[in-house]
Formats: sequence, structure tokens, C-alpha cells
Amino acid sequence: MDGRNAAFILLIRPPEIFALVFFGLAVASSVGAKTFWKGWLSILIGLMIAVVGLDPVGGIERYDFEMPYLLAGIHFIPTILGFFAVSEIFVQAEKKVRGSYEAPKMSVDFPSVKELLAHKFAVIRSIVIGFFCGILPGIGATLAAFMGYNEAVRWSKTPEEFGKGKLEGVISSETANNAATGAAMIPLLALGLPGGALTAMMVGVFQMHDMEPGPLVFINSADLVWVVFAAMFFANLSIILIGFLETKTIVNLLRIPFQFLAPMILLLATIGAYAVRGLTIDVVVMFLAGVIGFFLRRSGYSVAGIVLGLILGKIGEQTFAQAMQMLHFEWGGFFDRPIALGLLIAGFATLGGSIYGAFFKKSKPKAVNTTT
Repeated sequence: MDGRNAAFILLIRPPEIFALVFFGLAVASSVGAKTFWKGWLSILIGLMIAVVGLDPVGGIERYDFEMPYLLAGIHFIPTILGFFAVSEIFVQAEKKVRGSYEAPKMSVDFPSVKELLAHKFAVIRSIVIGFFCGILPGIGATLAAFMGYNEAVRWSKTPEEFGKGKLEGVISSETANNAATGAAMIPLLALGLPGGALTAMMVGVFQMHDMEPGPLVFINSADLVWVVFAAMFFANLSIILIGFLETKTIVNLLRIPFQFLAPMILLLATIGAYAVRGLTIDVVVMFLAGVIGFFLRRSGYSVAGIVLGLILGKIGEQTFAQAMQMLHFEWGGFFDRPIALGLLIAGFATLGGSIYGAFFKKSKPKAVNTTT
């Protein structure tokens, strides 16, 4: 099994990763924004943020404004905290000031087996997305969750219901997240290639126990490999148990009045943003992203698209440069690789469908408005 996994992973090179990034950007542009154009503008904003710092190929300083802190680039964790957590605080605070704030209604209702079976296609789709995101270095579970959610919105007949606790959105994002976590072990164990910070830390732990990840790990350390598999299996079982028990407890946090809950959220977000790299600029970036995200959300832009543009932009730029060097700067080399070609075709098909839908829906509301 390890030989087949290694052979498949060896087919995933920088051209394939760049093609997947392009497909991910094409998908993200069509989700979360009021219009197609605002969706792509959101992606472009994220790509512009991604180029801040040193050029990964030539080490050229870009958009640092003579600030040494910006040479390290803008990390996506403070950006996520700002665009989602801090901007949501501002949105709720605005409702509080205008008198339109409503305390969230609390109830714990676990989905039934019938409801889960009704979303079986969403589960299968997210498993495939999470698997490919997991085996590709640098993609990770965070992007898998975003892409799983985006695909759920894109294929749904009622996309306007997402963002309000729709079960399909929760299932899609969490399934992709969990699938990516397990799939990340394939390149780690088969080739010794960590896909992210957590799997890189696992390499160090394995080496502490005289277990060297790679093609021979199933021969030299077969007993420890099966211990790892067993640990992952029981970890998933414990997550089910702990999640079941803690859900009824955590939901009570919503009972805390907003004027007390908001400062707690901001405090935890600030600690999280600073803890990533120990840089004060990350805290500043978080609050700036919160303010910008607040106004962008009011204008119908997609904050998720901005974050995906930031994350995928960094990965895409580096893998594109590696791919061009690998292909000797021949564009046709992308079309000679079946996986890369398939992903590029899927990306262009998604982009073409979004453009067609944008023009088609543009004329449809006008006809409805004239009759009313």
C-alpha cells in the first residue's frame, strides 16, 4: 500500500499544485459575494495582500513601505481573525447601537440519521476535496474547509440559506476538514514530506522514537505505524464523545450579554494573533482587517474570498515559479500532465460558468422589475 501511495504522490508536483490553486480561486470567486464581479474583486484583494513581503523566488522587497515587520509578509491567521471574528463584533455592535440587535436563540438539536443521509452527496464531495487538499503540501485542513463550504454553496439550489446555520454548510466544511487531516498522513508516512506545520512537528516526534518517515517506514517501524493508525482512530472516536458532551455546555456561552462577550472575543483574538509569530504588527493587521471586513461585508464583498486569495496566492506564486523552472519555462508543459490539465480545465469551466451566470442573471432581474 505504501508503494502505491508513494507512486501517486510523486505525480503531484508544483504544476499540479498550481493548477489546484487556480481551480480553488475560480471556485472561491463565485461564492459569498453579491455579484460575480465583487467575488473576483474580493479574490484580487486577497492576492494583493499575499504579495506583501519578500518575493519567494528572488527575495525582492515588495510593498513593505520601509517597514521591517512587513518583510515577513501578512500571515493568514491574523487576517482570518480580523475578517471573521473582529468584523462580526463590529456588525453586532452596529446592530446594538441601532437597536436592531437580537440575542441569539439557544437550542441543542443534533441531526438525525435521515438528515445526514439526505446530505450524502455533500459528504462524498467534501471527502474528495479534503483528501486532495490533505495530500498536497501546503494546502492543509483550513483551505479544505473553505473549499468544501464553497462547493456546497455553489452546488446548492438554495445558496441564499447559507451563512445562517444551514446543516449542509456545516457538514461540508467539517467533512473536508477531517478528510484533509487524515490524508495529510499519506505523504508524511509514505515519503516523509510534511504538508504543514503540524505534520512537520509530527516528523520530529517520530524521529524522537527512532521512526523515520519514508518509503521504508512500513518495514522498519511497522509496529509504530499501526500505533499511529490506532491513535488516529481512537482520536476520532473521542472527538465524537467530547463533542457530544461539550456541545450542551459551550452553547451556554451565548447567554453572556453581548457587552461582556465582545471584549472576551477581542481579547482571545488578540492573544491568538500575537501568538502566531510574536509580532505586534499581526495584532494591528487583525484590527485593520476587522475594520476593512466590516465595510466590505456591508458592500456585498466576500471576506472568505479575500482570505482564500491571501492563502492561495502565497501558495500559487511559489508553486508557479517552481513549475515554470521545472518545465523550463514552457507553458505547454502544463498540458502534458494529465492531473494539471484536468484541474486547469475544471478551473476554466468554473470561471466560464460563473461569467455566463453573471450575464444571464443580470438581465433576469430587470425583466422581473419591469413587470412588477
